[in-house]
Amino acid sequence: MYYEGSYFMGGMHWIWWIFWVALVGSIVFYGWGGGSSDRRRDHRESPLAVLKWRLANGDISVEEYEQRKLRLDGDASEKN
Repeated sequence: MYYEGSYFMGGMHWIWWIFWVALVGSIVFYGWGGGSSDRRRDHRESPLAVLKWRLANGDISVEEYEQRKLRLDGDASEKN
């Protein structure tokens, strides 16, 4: 569209506004965890996995591993 000696880009102006608002909104939404802190809990390792890692790393002995595993298994059966 031609307007007073230059191109009139009024329609394109609004498209850019919508683009920038959507871009900033998505960065804010995903940058702050999407509004849910429960998703971060899903990515944690289970206590048993941490216990196995500590045994493999040499932080605890086999006896201590077995005692703690029994304690974890006992806690799990009490919750169910």
